[in-house]
Amino acid sequence: MRSLWNGAIGFGLVNIPVKLFSAVQQSHLDLDMLDSKDHSRIKFQRINEKTRKEVPFDKIVKGYLLNDNYVVLDEQDFEDAAPDKSKMISLENFVDLQEINPIYYETSYYAQPEKQGKKAYALLLKALVKSKKAGVARFVLRNTENLCIIHPLNDILVVTKIRFAEEIRSGEELKIPETDTITKKELEVGMALIKQYSSAFDIRGFKDEYSKELLKIIKAKARGKRATVKKLKPREDTNDDLYSQLMQSLEGRKGA
Repeated sequence: MRSLWNGAIGFGLVNIPVKLFSAVQQSHLDLDMLDSKDHSRIKFQRINEKTRKEVPFDKIVKGYLLNDNYVVLDEQDFEDAAPDKSKMISLENFVDLQEINPIYYETSYYAQPEKQGKKAYALLLKALVKSKKAGVARFVLRNTENLCIIHPLNDILVVTKIRFAEEIRSGEELKIPETDTITKKELEVGMALIKQYSSAFDIRGFKDEYSKELLKIIKAKARGKRATVKKLKPREDTNDDLYSQLMQSLEGRKGA
């Protein structure tokens, strides 16, 4: 693994020098767009929408549409707005991890201590495990200020980027049904169904089946064959009565 960021975690007056490594990777297949005639790769061009001519990269500027007009920004504008290029992940407070809704999560990085920071790293790791807390911090990555949480995972400190509150859209415009339409009997069966399906969470039990099947098809086509694809079983028709559907689900689960 190659480090993406070097700096330190600020824990009170203690600085813990660390390197960050990406903790995640994509499971989907990397597909290229090709010309169907000769399988040449498709390249994108930057085209002026009025002249339809290609624009050289050094002639491209960035602008923000404000009141139907573009305000063009220069490098100084970006420099003035950029956060201080600190190499510090500054812990601001500690919270219970379950207080952070998953909608805020973005991506995660493993933090590895430098030689001189190993003991302080171990202290923070052990303290977070014992307290069952996560640290909330800010840091600068690629000239952008990021909000993150620092939490333990398998004896490693993990830095997970989270979104700012203003990045979460309001759901006020959605048409959501009222929960008081659910009867006591329906709720009881729904709770029983949840109980039957409840188990300890083990991420290893969930696989990217689509990518697995697609790769199987690709390898078969490379050999001039056609892979056998699993057929979807048609779902039996059910009536529109919610209680009956819940009871059928409950009985079906018992028989599974």
